[in-house]
Amino acid sequence: MHSHDQELLERALGWLAQGRDVWLCTVVATWGSSPRPAGSMMIWAGPGFQQGSLSGGCVEEELLAQLATGQQSAPALLQYGVTREESERLGLPCGGTMAVLAEQLSAMDRRQGRALEQVVAALAARRCIRRLVDLDSGEWTLEDISLAGPLTRRGSQLSHDLGPAYRMLLVGAGELARWVARLALTLDYRVVVTDPRPEMRDQWDLTEVPCLGGMPDDVVREQFCDAHSIVITLTHDPRIDDMALLEALAADTWYVGALGSRRTSGQRRERLLQLGLERSAVDRLHAPVGLDIGSKRPPEIAIAILAELTALRARRGAEQ
Repeated sequence: MHSHDQELLERALGWLAQGRDVWLCTVVATWGSSPRPAGSMMIWAGPGFQQGSLSGGCVEEELLAQLATGQQSAPALLQYGVTREESERLGLPCGGTMAVLAEQLSAMDRRQGRALEQVVAALAARRCIRRLVDLDSGEWTLEDISLAGPLTRRGSQLSHDLGPAYRMLLVGAGELARWVARLALTLDYRVVVTDPRPEMRDQWDLTEVPCLGGMPDDVVREQFCDAHSIVITLTHDPRIDDMALLEALAADTWYVGALGSRRTSGQRRERLLQLGLERSAVDRLHAPVGLDIGSKRPPEIAIAILAELTALRARRGAEQ
């Protein structure tokens, strides 16, 4: 369950190992509307060797044409969409503009390769790491960090935080889990479903989302107990849900939510306290799960859950 950033940088390492120089292009800043946020990356190592996206359109075409003809030195800070005419030509919406940092990683420079290996190793270990880029020399400095914050630039230094993918465990393989999983996949969550009931696992039909057996608390303990993990219980059965909640709330799991009404959520909190959880741990529980938007049907509840997660992630990033 790798993040897209990890997959992209692993691919860059592979191309370097093949003796190819690799251009690493990063969205540094955006103004107005922009198809991709700051921190989005693309790599290019020649025709047919491209991964990632900066705009999903003509910005990539223009930049790759410049790289292919050797028009850019590295590192280069480039701006697109400065004028209305250029925004329209490049497909940037509503007059938006964006700045892109283009860095060249040389297959002959072992120092660059080792720095990239360190970044990939940190992401593989589900750790956050910060790369500080000197915009004059292109040199990287790496720092271990606890949580990833937004990309920033101060003078001639760029600070770019990278972190592991958010993993989501859905407890209960019912219809609501299908809707939550579908939406979560489109937002780059790595989703797993668990259900100890064989009859529920047998009807699970989303092939891109694994459905695990066993007890949910074991799955939480083994895979979903770090600061980039999400656990949401959906079965309405306290014999299943409560054990998963106990494990997740006692661990470093970032977000823990439970389906239910306000009345059943209050009862659940009392049970968790009686089972030995500290009040501070129980207070971390999001129940009823999701934003209160009056949702009743499974797809509406799924939207409410993903909307709350989106808002909390944005707030979390802004606080770093």
